[in-house]
Parts: sequence; C-alpha cells; structure tokens
Amino acid sequence: MNLLLQSSNILHPAIIKISGSKSETNRLLLLQSLYPEIKVENASNSDDSEVMLNALAIIHHPSSITQTIDVHHAGTAMRFLTAFFAIQEGKEVVLTGSARMKERPIKILVDALNKLGAQITYEENEGFPPLKIKGKKLTKNKVTLPANVSSQYISALLLIAPKLENGIELTLEGEITSVSYIKMTLALLNEIGVKTSFENKTIKVTHHPSPITHHPIKVESDWSSASYLYSVIALSEIGSQITLSNFKKNSLQGDSVLVEIYKKFGIETIFNSNEITLRKVKNLKPVILNLKLNNSPDIAQTIAVTCFGLGMGCHLTGLHTLKIKETDRLEALKTEITKLGATISVTNNSLTLEQSENINPNVCISTYQDHRMAMAFAPLALKVPIIIENAKVVSKSYPAFWEDIKQIGFCIEKI
Repeated sequence: MNLLLQSSNILHPAIIKISGSKSETNRLLLLQSLYPEIKVENASNSDDSEVMLNALAIIHHPSSITQTIDVHHAGTAMRFLTAFFAIQEGKEVVLTGSARMKERPIKILVDALNKLGAQITYEENEGFPPLKIKGKKLTKNKVTLPANVSSQYISALLLIAPKLENGIELTLEGEITSVSYIKMTLALLNEIGVKTSFENKTIKVTHHPSPITHHPIKVESDWSSASYLYSVIALSEIGSQITLSNFKKNSLQGDSVLVEIYKKFGIETIFNSNEITLRKVKNLKPVILNLKLNNSPDIAQTIAVTCFGLGMGCHLTGLHTLKIKETDRLEALKTEITKLGATISVTNNSLTLEQSENINPNVCISTYQDHRMAMAFAPLALKVPIIIENAKVVSKSYPAFWEDIKQIGFCIEKI
C-alpha cells in the first residue's frame, strides 16, 4: 500500500495516546514468561511485541519435536528469544526470520551463551540466523562481551540471569553503546525484586527464585514513536501543539532525550501528570546541528529529516548500530533524502547533512521494510506532497501511526 500525503496543516489542540514502549514491553514479556506472577499494563500493540508474545507462548505447549519460530523482521525478538530458549531445559527450537534477519549478525550473543554452557548451532551461515537451540541448564556465570555492539545482546543475557542458579557476571569491553537500554533492563529487573549492580564495566545480576510478588507494571508509552510527532511540531507554525500520553519525566527510555534535542528546533515539552504537551514556541535560524546519538540512534532518521525540512544542516555521530537494523539505515536515508534534493554523506558511524532551501515535491520514498523510514519522512508533508511506499510497514512498532496523523490534520490518500 502506497500513500500520498498532501501538503497539510495540523489541527490543534490535538490529543494522541501512544501505545506502550516496544522496548519495555518485550523485556517484560520475557520476564513474565520466567515469572508468571508479573502483570503488565499498557503493553505495546506493535507487530514486534505480537511476535514476541506468540513465540513465548510455545513454552506452554510441550512437544517432543523441534519447533520452528519465525520472528520475521523483529530483531529484538531474535536476540531475546535466543537467550530465553537457551535455558528452557528439554525444549528444542529453530529460530528463523526474514531474508534480512538472516543477514543480521548474532554471533556475539551465541558465543556468549555457548560459553555459559548453552547448545546453539547455526542452521545455514555461521554467525547468522536461523539458529537451532537445545535448552539446557546453565551453571556457568562469567562471560565477557564487546560493549560497542547492539545493547540487545547484553540485555538478552541480563534478562535470563535471574533464572540462572549462579546469576551472571558480565564484563563489557570497549565503549558501551546504548547504555540507556542496558539501564532500562536493569531497572525492570530491580522493579520485580532482582538484585543487580553496574560498576565500571561489570554488570552483576543475582539468582532470583520464583514466585515474586509485585504490583502490576504499567509500560510507559514509546518515546521513539513520539519522535515523529516532535518532528511534526518542529515543521509546523509557531503555536502548534500536540498532547501525548502516557509519558514520564524520569523515563527509562533513551529516546526521551528528545525533550532536550527538540529544544534546538524551538519546541518546549510540558509535563503534566502522565501527559506531555509539545508546543512550538519559536522559529530558529538555520544552523548546523551537532549531536552524538550513541544512546539513542533510532531517532537519527527523524532528526535528519526534521533538519532538512527546516533548511538546517546536521552532523550526527554514534550511529554504527544503524548498519545492522531492518535495513542499512544510513545508506537508505542517504538514498531517499537525496531524492528530495538534499546533499548528504554517510560513514559507518555518522551522517552529515548540508543546509538546503528546496524540497522536491511528489517524491516516492522507499521504506526498505523499515518502519522508521516510513514514519521519519511523513512529517515532510507539512512542506510538500510526498508519497510513502509500502506504508503498512509502520505496524512493526506503531500500528496507529497513519490514523493518528490523520487525526491531527494530515491529508492521506491511497494510491
């Protein structure tokens, strides 16, 4: 399904409820499978969380045969489920996914689990899914992991650690990437009563027996999803505003850095109870924006497109993990934003966008089966008509996206 987004003006005031964080939800779903007493509220309704939920349900259906689990494009599910099924004694599964998933590396996590005593082998290419996992009891507890790769490898190990009889002692080597996601995992473990420590570059998680007693955990709404609404307000007139719920000032999510970043676009964020109101208070003169996004690389595409729409330039670094996402996000962004008239260069770790005054109208944006490509470019409809190819891809993280931006005044037509 392709969508034509006509040049639009937003209606305000608008109130939008965004689904729970995919990152928090997927962590809690795994912990809930380990500790069924956990109650989760405001869970994400994303495709990725549905994949995670369905895969975890297999554990309740004993089978003597090897079961195949297809996670499609869900990278978080692939990493977390690899660790989860490694400790399911007597269970044998094959974890597979889309063609792109079979190109996304997982060797670092598999090596770490095998060093702890797991039995995981590759069904096709060494270092990549699909994986054959024979669940075992893991008694070793010390492992070292490179820290400058996906934090999901680290979180996958930490999430199963409370069920290991000796817990885990994880030593990180090199500069730590996306430390906010590691801290999110540890905070959720602490919330269910698991003892953890993170000192220097060593993380310790202690064994925690069942059952646990705890009040329901309410998942905060997704800050990554909110980023597209920040972009909408940034590209709108002074006085434009949107109210979003359910968000916290002391968020566990790294992408909550949006509050500070979008001040540079003239946006103020007002916290009121469990809501935030985004309001454009001033127009800024075109500048070159320099940001280091090691802890929040998922918002890089949105920031780059916002800058382009405002005639600003930017230099964004800390983006090396974007090379192994649903697509190579840096190259995909370069290709698509160039169609619109931008001048951009990328490296393995950064992108540099030059200031530009013109935006080419009626350009068709390819999405590369990547939800963030579709949503990052959509706000440009406030400047020129734009076509989004394969628009349904947004369901991976934000199924209601097109309905929500219609609600605030975007004119959308199927073509």
